[in-house]
Amino acid sequence: MPDASTKRMMAHQPARIVSGQPIDEDARIEASVRPKRLDEYIGQKRVKENIQIAIQAARTRGEALDHVLLYGPPGLGKTTLAQIIANELNVPIKTSAGPLLERKGDLTAILTSLESKEVFFLDEIHRLQPAVEEVLYPAMEDFRVDLIIGQGPGARIHPFPLGHFTLIGATTRAGLITAPLRSRFGIVHRLDFYEPEDLLIILHRSAKILAIEMDEGGAEEIARRCRGTPRVANRLLRRSRDFAEVRAAGRITRAVAQEALAMLGIDENGLDEVDRNLMLALIDKYGGGPVGVSTLAATLSEEEDAIEEMYEPYLMQIGMIDRTPRGRVATPHAYEYFNREQPRRQPRLF
Repeated sequence: MPDASTKRMMAHQPARIVSGQPIDEDARIEASVRPKRLDEYIGQKRVKENIQIAIQAARTRGEALDHVLLYGPPGLGKTTLAQIIANELNVPIKTSAGPLLERKGDLTAILTSLESKEVFFLDEIHRLQPAVEEVLYPAMEDFRVDLIIGQGPGARIHPFPLGHFTLIGATTRAGLITAPLRSRFGIVHRLDFYEPEDLLIILHRSAKILAIEMDEGGAEEIARRCRGTPRVANRLLRRSRDFAEVRAAGRITRAVAQEALAMLGIDENGLDEVDRNLMLALIDKYGGGPVGVSTLAATLSEEEDAIEEMYEPYLMQIGMIDRTPRGRVATPHAYEYFNREQPRRQPRLF
């Protein structure tokens, strides 16, 4: 569920097909291809194994699962994993997002409606208002909310007991989560970009569900260019299918995928025009950096959050950009990739 900041970024760059952020079309398709059980969930092996053990232990004890925090770049399956956890526990799940809970009463109403062992999934949890976040502290730790009865000098606090529920928080910006909130999660996992072999399995599974004809070469080409992100992989699969149906008798081969993705402006490493503009501005205009993210954002007419959440994670993953205390710096690999000569740095004098 996109938050207010995400919506601003998406409105500014609505057609960026390699973004891990969801678009309207994704919701309908993801409902059909999304795995329902852990044994169907591909990738994130370490996270999957740890969650499987935690679920089995909670079942054995007859207790609610510990609170879970999932973080990582968008499109890697945090929402899917939350729904799978609820399915594996055989309990209902309620969902919301941090920016939607504007008042304490909004969150209190949800918490008091939760049944014992029920899952509450809170997306973009780092965007909770501080006053609203404080409601979570006793709810997570002591399973209670403090209701204020009356007004003025006669007001009194009445503790209201809650069922032992499981909060699953998801965020793309774990560093913005406050220490008191983070400390109340018993299970914390980062979701990383997917390996090509896992993406191949996901693509073949999605193609089967969506009745798309695709050979191994076509799947490999999409997996190589989808930026390690299942949501992007499924999106490129659908766009390649459209191209194949119009220009290639309906079957996605390697050549068909290459031509389709080239038309979309996606190169062999999954970079699109926005990525290229960012890197070339960093290299050509700012001598490879270091340069602040606010300066880059102004140069590209982008939001700072968009650069930090949507562009940088993958560029860092493939070794093209580094974050330093002084700003962003292009790596030697970036100079080589864009066929630029790396400038010689003057030695610092002490």
